[in-house]
Amino acid sequence: MKTKFRLPLFLLIGAASVAFTVPKPKKPIVSKITGWISIFDGKTLKGWHGYNKTGPVKNWEVEDGALVCLGAAKDASGGDIVTDRKYTDFELKWEWKVDKGSNSGVMYHVVEGPKWHAPYETGPEYQIIDDIGFPQKLEEWQKAGADYAMHPANDQKVLKPQGEWNSSRIVFRKGHVEHWLNGKKIVEFEAWSDDWNKKRTEGKWKDYPDYGQAKIGEIALQDHGDKAYYKNIFIREL
Repeated sequence: MKTKFRLPLFLLIGAASVAFTVPKPKKPIVSKITGWISIFDGKTLKGWHGYNKTGPVKNWEVEDGALVCLGAAKDASGGDIVTDRKYTDFELKWEWKVDKGSNSGVMYHVVEGPKWHAPYETGPEYQIIDDIGFPQKLEEWQKAGADYAMHPANDQKVLKPQGEWNSSRIVFRKGHVEHWLNGKKIVEFEAWSDDWNKKRTEGKWKDYPDYGQAKIGEIALQDHGDKAYYKNIFIREL
């Protein structure tokens, strides 16, 4: 006659407890590090200053969460603002709109100093403008989304009607540059290439030897004497 082996009662209870315990679902791991940094807080001009200037900025203000150029500058450079920080390789995204006939722009790798009078002397520009309502005829390289005076937008460009918000992006990675407008890539080129240098030395920038040469600099928003609106401005370094 075989002797039955019996587990102690406390072991049986423990085993039953384990057998019928429903495992808790694991919480999804959510990364809080996206790399995107807001460079406009929607309330103040903190982090920005007038190009080659100190003291309060008077010709830009915040309206309903947007950074608004009042168009108060008497020329095409006197009211430009730039970031306090400098950037090398980056991805910049923002939303913008303009009043009828308005002109503005977003520049990068901008350099300050007594040698220069305006951001466009050093910084390439993503053109911001009312293509339809601008009072003068525009060349393709002058229209919205273009790499101003260098590379016009391609046939993927879809610009929203004047007064509506557009979304834009600039990607700069080791000289490879992309302009995006409303989800479409509309410009792509290689900075400092033979083709780029040819365009720079034979076109509008032939009298500006420092144009596009800097590999680090500030982001600039242009006051061209017209009213323009910017919001949701984010950057991430690459």
